[in-house]
Amino acid sequence: MPVYLIADIAPSDMERYQASTYLDVIPDIAARYQGKYRVRGAATEVLEGDWRPQRLVVIEFPSMGQLLAFYHSEEYKPFRQLRQRSAHSRIIAIEGFTP
Repeated sequence: MPVYLIADIAPSDMERYQASTYLDVIPDIAARYQGKYRVRGAATEVLEGDWRPQRLVVIEFPSMGQLLAFYHSEEYKPFRQLRQRSAHSRIIAIEGFTP
């Protein structure tokens, strides 16, 4: 069953965020854990409610174990800390389903 990391990232300093290697490196690190980007900062349109995502990211993993291994990995740790310093993030892990 696929699982998804869904992140709403609101950079407090977009220039610093973009100047870091975060945006270039993370797809490769996620791929090592079989993560596949499904959404990466694309345009959004709010249809209902008051949620206004800034930069929405969705990464699909084959299992919750793979997702958590990526998130807690030593490779990702310094980049996670960089993101936490330069952006406000809301991140969840959610199980998908196979019809």
